[in-house]
Amino acid sequence: MNPDLEIPQPDDQDLVARTQGGDPSAFDTLVVRYSPRLYGLVYHMTSNHEDTNDLLQDVFAKAYRSICNFRGKSSFYTWLHSIAVNMTINFLKKRNRRQHPSLNDPDSKIENDPDFIAATSNGDPTKEVSVHELQKKLNGAMQKLSHDHRIVVTMFDIQGMPHAEIAKILKISEGTVRSRLFYAHRQLQNSLHEFKKK
Repeated sequence: MNPDLEIPQPDDQDLVARTQGGDPSAFDTLVVRYSPRLYGLVYHMTSNHEDTNDLLQDVFAKAYRSICNFRGKSSFYTWLHSIAVNMTINFLKKRNRRQHPSLNDPDSKIENDPDFIAATSNGDPTKEVSVHELQKKLNGAMQKLSHDHRIVVTMFDIQGMPHAEIAKILKISEGTVRSRLFYAHRQLQNSLHEFKKK
């Protein structure tokens, strides 16, 4: 046997069937596979790393408890994202206070990335302040969007998901996805218009 040959990874269907058959290690593989994307999705909705970690634990716990009800009418990925979106929206509705993401968050590594600093500052400290200000404005503008609008922007612009996939996950029509995106983009542009004029 050639040691250089990669062992093929089991597909989601196989892992789901094994989990439903009582193999918890199969579900662990699904958790590892989808944690990074779900983390990005939930974090861009909550803007809080602690809340995101807590929510992800709850999302995977609920998915594990409910997996016997999964019948494969949609992909596992779509089903899991639906759970994450619904739980995050419910969490945000309960959390009355608005939290703005901290630009000094230690998990936000891009600000300390030498390539990012070089590309954005070019030795000009005023430009560096502008990028910092723009990021702050954009974060603030995202938080002003309604939950429904913030989620479509997160899924489409940040996660790169197609309209059809977003529609399936949110259980809305593609037309509704497009109109929410249009409205959200217009809101974000209006919020950033003042900054652009400077």
